[in-house]
Amino acid sequence: MNILDELEWRGAINQQTDEEGLKEVTDAKSIALYCGIDPSGDSMHVGHLIPFMILKRFQLAGHKPVILIGGGTGSIGDPSGRNSERVLQTMDKIQDNADKLSAQMRKLFKAGSEESGIKLVNNYDWLSGLSFLDFLRDFGKEFNINTMLAKDVVSSRLDTGISFTEFSYQIIQSVDFLHLFQNEDVQLQIGGSDQWGNITAGLDLIRKKEGSNAKAFGLTIPLLLKADGTKFGKSADGAIWLDPEKTTPYEFYQFWFNQDDRDVVKYLKYFTFLSKDDIDALENQVETEPHKRAAQKALAEEMTRFVHSQEALDEAITITQALFSGEIHSLTADQIESTFKEVPSSEAPKGEHNLVEFLVDVTGIEPSRRQAREDIKNGAIRLKGIQIKDVDHIVNEEDSFDSRFIIVRKGKKKYFLVNLV
Repeated sequence: MNILDELEWRGAINQQTDEEGLKEVTDAKSIALYCGIDPSGDSMHVGHLIPFMILKRFQLAGHKPVILIGGGTGSIGDPSGRNSERVLQTMDKIQDNADKLSAQMRKLFKAGSEESGIKLVNNYDWLSGLSFLDFLRDFGKEFNINTMLAKDVVSSRLDTGISFTEFSYQIIQSVDFLHLFQNEDVQLQIGGSDQWGNITAGLDLIRKKEGSNAKAFGLTIPLLLKADGTKFGKSADGAIWLDPEKTTPYEFYQFWFNQDDRDVVKYLKYFTFLSKDDIDALENQVETEPHKRAAQKALAEEMTRFVHSQEALDEAITITQALFSGEIHSLTADQIESTFKEVPSSEAPKGEHNLVEFLVDVTGIEPSRRQAREDIKNGAIRLKGIQIKDVDHIVNEEDSFDSRFIIVRKGKKKYFLVNLV
């Protein structure tokens, strides 16, 4: 199966500049291709992953991907998808973000290593040496203002206004494509659907500089929407980051595990490297045994293992099973801290406390002593996952996790984190 046929099956192609030409060249030889990301933040989120997973698929099919970190373009700011000007970051911050994104690319794709076959470059290396006069003479002269204004990325901003800085972004991205075409033999640029105008501008520049017969191509991926029409990649608490300090592996696992039946097969095709036969089998299970959530489990496991590690996946499963069973006493204090960071919390002094007083006066979990006694007697209160029905129980170190936290569960689903100070 040609790589483009596979991408079609996965629903991962939105637009192509020359479908027949690209298929012909990818059938005939191994080509170099690239996708870029600007260091506007210090971590990717799951939405950023999509085009880079496509790069990885090309690499598995025998092609030669290049990942571009936009240390140069990131200092300008892509106007795509925005209705107002970006606030420019300092160059030190851009460099720090670029370093962290590069580290993520090395971890995920082994980018830059000989074994992976995936190159890692930073466009600051060639853009920073370009003088303003050279930029205008060598490149600005090749761009027609009327053509630039017609690009969606610019025309959508004409009512609200756009600075020359952001207006010139498509020229700078075009310079990147030309540079990689000339120096890395890159023939294909991949990007999100919002990058179509920038990609086609790059192709125009290549043909003006290298001749109309230059074989270069562009391909965009569709905007990924959930079944309810909302944009993919966010939870109720915000973006799902690849940095485990921003989104823990457990939260990451849960994000994928909780996907809608209507979306899960699409995400298996987009994000995992499972075969067509495996995905077809999981799709059949969604239709015949949706209660087993086999497809969601496979998606969560594949993605958590890929982005984090097998060890992180094992821990996420351990936490999931402990919470499902209520047997949280097996978790470590560090697991408790990361898992329960979003639940209601309070502080309590270390030492011994009567349970009723602890629930009412110390932590405020219960509104009154009468209610606290009633809930305790009815078995609605658990400490460390263990049911407590004794109103005279003394809360002590044995009820805590490493003398750092106490987890109170009230009823079936209400958890409270008590920080011991």
